Amino acid sequence: MKKKTLLSWSSGKDSAWALHVLRQQQDIEVVGLFCTFNMKFDRGAMHAVRIELISQQAENLGLPLELIPIPDPCSDSGYKTIMADFIDQVKSQGITTIAFGDLFLEEIRSYREESLAGTGITPLFPLWGIPTDELSKEMVNSGLRAKITCIDPRYLPAEFAGHEYDSNFLQQIPDTIDPCGEKGEFHSFAYDGPMFKNKLNVCVGETVTRGGFVYTDILSG
Repeated sequence: MKKKTLLSWSSGKDSAWALHVLRQQQDIEVVGLFCTFNMKFDRGAMHAVRIELISQQAENLGLPLELIPIPDPCSDSGYKTIMADFIDQVKSQGITTIAFGDLFLEEIRSYREESLAGTGITPLFPLWGIPTDELSKEMVNSGLRAKITCIDPRYLPAEFAGHEYDSNFLQQIPDTIDPCGEKGEFHSFAYDGPMFKNKLNVCVGETVTRGGFVYTDILSG
């Protein structure tokens, strides 16, 4: 019997690639996506992508999307309560596995494992341990397309905001930057690739600085 699996969906390239990998595993059935969003801005958490675009992604992927509203600000205990309620809900629906697109940060993996401990739901990390220089090239060479939506200017120049995630981007970023942005240097929005039925038509909008991060709005084009 296949494991009924939900995928944590950020809207970015790693989530998209995780779905691509999971769909090739015979014992896994991805039955849906879930995404936390900031209630104040009505955008996905961290990636700051408009909810309507994330919904378009899910429709194009052929999967239902569960949107989890998070207040702004939100305490750590408040966030844990919201997510615990969500886990109880999906467990009652027969979900046995939740997958994440994490790559190598041990503290993030430990947090997820601890959060699911004792719930009866198993965490899964389909991309874990893949060298990110290899993974980034595989994504691009396989046709995954994404736009850079958020930059941490402490690590990456602000002018990369809105840039296409492609071979040019990978060649231009400093050697100190992880090519998948796993340490939070940048975030992205995936709009095309082998996991999508059709390419999403998008364009780059306004770039703003907020809370110490540089955000580029992605619009339906």
